[in-house]
Parts: sequence; C-alpha cells; structure tokens
Amino acid sequence: MTERPQPNDRYFAGPLGTSDTFRLWNTVSWVLLGLLPTAVAVLDAGEAKRYWSWGLLTLIALCYAVVLTLPRNPVLRPAVFLVLLSLVMGGISYLLGGAAAFYVVSLPHFWTFVRGPRPSIVLSGLGAVTTVVGGTLRQGWSPQFLTGNTVSTVVAYGAGVALGLWLYRFIGLSNARTEQLAAELEATQRELVEAHQRQGAVAERERIAREIHDTLAQGFASIIVLAEAARSAVATDPEKCDRQLLSIAQTARENFAEARALVGSAPQGGVAAGSVAATLRRTLERFAEDTGLTVATELADVDCDQTTRIALLRCTQESLANVRKHAAATTVGVVLARYPHGIELEITDDGRGFVVDEAHGFGLVGMRKRLAELDGELAVTSSVGDGTRVLAMIPTNSQD
Repeated sequence: MTERPQPNDRYFAGPLGTSDTFRLWNTVSWVLLGLLPTAVAVLDAGEAKRYWSWGLLTLIALCYAVVLTLPRNPVLRPAVFLVLLSLVMGGISYLLGGAAAFYVVSLPHFWTFVRGPRPSIVLSGLGAVTTVVGGTLRQGWSPQFLTGNTVSTVVAYGAGVALGLWLYRFIGLSNARTEQLAAELEATQRELVEAHQRQGAVAERERIAREIHDTLAQGFASIIVLAEAARSAVATDPEKCDRQLLSIAQTARENFAEARALVGSAPQGGVAAGSVAATLRRTLERFAEDTGLTVATELADVDCDQTTRIALLRCTQESLANVRKHAAATTVGVVLARYPHGIELEITDDGRGFVVDEAHGFGLVGMRKRLAELDGELAVTSSVGDGTRVLAMIPTNSQD
C-alpha cells in the first residue's frame, strides 16, 4: 500500500500544507497583493531607498522560490526563510515608513511553512515586531503612527493567531476523523477478507463432502452389498460369487482412483475423458450386473465438457444408489438427450416411490447444488407406489 505524503514531504507543513490549491492561491496573492504593490510604492522614493527596497523584495522573492522548489535544501529551511521575511518586513517598514499591508498579505506564510502552532505564533510575532520597530525607527513615536501602522500590524497579528489556532483545531479534528474512518475501513476490509475466507472454506468443505458422498460413500455401499451377496452365494452359486468378487475389486479400484482425485493426485473427478454416453453406459452395465435389475437405456451421443460429464455421471450414480437402497424396483430407465435449451438426463424406476417434500437427504441436495453450479436444475417426481422420476437439465449456454 502506498503511503500518503506527510506534510514535511510537501512544500508546506502547516494546517493547509497539503493543499495544492491553497499553495497556488497563496503564492499568487502574495505576489500580486504584497510584492508588486510594495515595489510600485517606492517609485516616488529617493534613488537609494528605491534600490534598497527593490533589492530586499527581490531577495525575499528569490528565497521564496527556493523554498518552494527545493523544500529539502540544507541551508534555506522554512524557518530560516520566515526569519528573513520578518527582517525584510522590518527593512521595508523602515524605508517606506510602514509595511502593515505587506505583513498582512504575508501572514499565511507563517502558518503554512512550519508545523505546529507555537512556531507559527513566535515567527509571525517576530514579523509583527520588526514591522512595528522599522516604522518606529523611521518616524519616531507619534499618536499618528500608533493609530496607523502599529495598530494595523498588531490587529493583524492577533487575528492571524486566532484564525491559525482555529484552523489547527478544525483540521486536526478532521484529520482525526479521517484516520478513524480509515481505521474502520481497514477493519471492515479485514473482516470481509476473513468472511470470504470462511465462506470459501465452507464451500470447499461442502464440495469435498459432496464428492465423498457421490463417489467414495456410494462405492463403499456397493462393496458392502456385493460382499453380502457374495457371502450368501459362496456355497450355492460359486460363479455368481466370483462375479461379485470381481465387482468388489473393480469398485475398490474405482474408489481408490476417486480418493486420489479428491486429494489432487489424479485428474479432476477421477473420470477419464470420453463420450458421456459411453461413461453412463459402463456405469449402467455395472449396476445391472451387480443388482440384477433390468436397465433400459436411450443414450444420445451428446458433446459436453468434462465438468458437465462429471455432473451427469454423479447424478446418475446418486439416482442408481437410491434405487438400490430404497426403491425395491425391478426396472430402471435412463434417457440422455440434447435439446435446443440444453442437455437432459432422465432416470425413472418402477419402485415403491416416496413423498418428495419429506425427503431431505444429502444426495438430492448435493445433486441440486452440483447442477446449480452449471445453471442447471433438478426435478424429482414421485409418489408412494408409483415409482420415481429424476430429471436433470443443464442449459446449453453452460456448454459454451
């Protein structure tokens, strides 16, 4: 993060020191209302006074330019410039018999070139003293001088101190409020980052849980069913027992591949690239072999990306697992087709059915979330005694 420049890094250090607009306004005002009128005022003076006045004004103008353009120079520091400015005021006041106007126009310098109210009060007081002393040395003490140059200088000094102190307080409060708001914003940003991290962690846990449920858990459930069936057939039907043992071994290998995929050491999802119809056909053949159910298929050879293939496969696996565990069906139908609006996968069975509104299993929720990630939808239709229909739809735009 880039740090904002501090006042000492800029041309000014006072309460208005970070304002480029004020810097420009102050420079133009000082030149037009301070230097030029004073230079014109000495045209009627004697030659010696005229040259001395112009010399002092030229000197202080050059010093001002140096401080502006080289704020970090080792010689003419802002405080040194203000001391020189006070001495020039005293010289001009002595040469012209009064420099209250020049002092008034120069007052902003004392509050913008140094940091802190105390140096500003001291240095502006020095300027007021030199202005009054210069005029006194020229004209001597008189009631006219007391009511003119001296009073104007003293009043200007008092007003400048009052205004400067108010500005320090006002801008100090504004800066404090700004710092408070910045701290609150930073704290809010940290909270948002932490919230995003927590949200990401929750989403990742849900994704891993869904993958485990759709892959490893289903595989282990199949292994248990096959193992129980093989145990029952070991004495009565050795050939069937051998087939079931082969299925157990194949399912275990598939689970191993899925486990490797979950920890990132295999391709995403553990599903080899290829036709989605061929992938589903292999899954359905295994299901029919393991369960003995009749599986009727109508699988169109549709083109889709790997993410869509995995989503369709997981929906099929979850639906078949539900048929195996809950439906008590004899026939399962699977239809895969592509329409203008997208790809549809329909899985039906003639089992006992269930009340959809009362089903809150992780499998249906996981299928809905998986399809929602592809802007797809899941529709489940069932009633007790009438079987079940599961329809998964993935829109065409998700394939682009």
